[in-house]
Amino acid sequence: MKAIFLDKDGTLVDDLPYNVEPRRIRLVSGAGAALRLLARLDYRFFVITNQSGIAHGCFGEDAMGPVADRLSDLLFRENLTMDGFYYCPHHPLGTVGAYAMVCACRKPSPGMLIKASHDHGIDLRASWMVGDILHDVEAGNRAGCRTLLIDNGNETEWRLGPRRVPTRMAPDLYAAAVLIASHEEDRQA
Repeated sequence: MKAIFLDKDGTLVDDLPYNVEPRRIRLVSGAGAALRLLARLDYRFFVITNQSGIAHGCFGEDAMGPVADRLSDLLFRENLTMDGFYYCPHHPLGTVGAYAMVCACRKPSPGMLIKASHDHGIDLRASWMVGDILHDVEAGNRAGCRTLLIDNGNETEWRLGPRRVPTRMAPDLYAAAVLIASHEEDRQA
């Protein structure tokens, strides 16, 4: 199985900080068409998201179920399926003791991608991590995926390094899907 690992906020859905209110979660413009293009190429979709709001006490971990349900519903309306939802509740500077820690799942660590690959039999080398900041890129590169940075202005630090260089860059999710599809065609040619 090959996968598209999608960061949630700013990549798949509009970026509203610490938004866990289902009715305020909306797909970014062009997301349905982008993911349908990739679904035709037999990619499966997994959301991979840091949710430090849990560690900072902004909301409880119980908010993640309704968020995952909302994402599944939004994708269903686009004739798509979300095959997995993985989140990291940790942050080393968190205020909630159980979640205030360094972990292997928080991006830029690759833990969530590796767990998804084990849970679902995903071929990481045939997969892509798509996100809007270089932590997403680093997590994907460390997991062995190809990576695509959505250059929409959300990356503000631009701390580059050997694992923080994306395979491709695009201005939005639809352009990203077109690049991934053309990369796929080039490989098969």
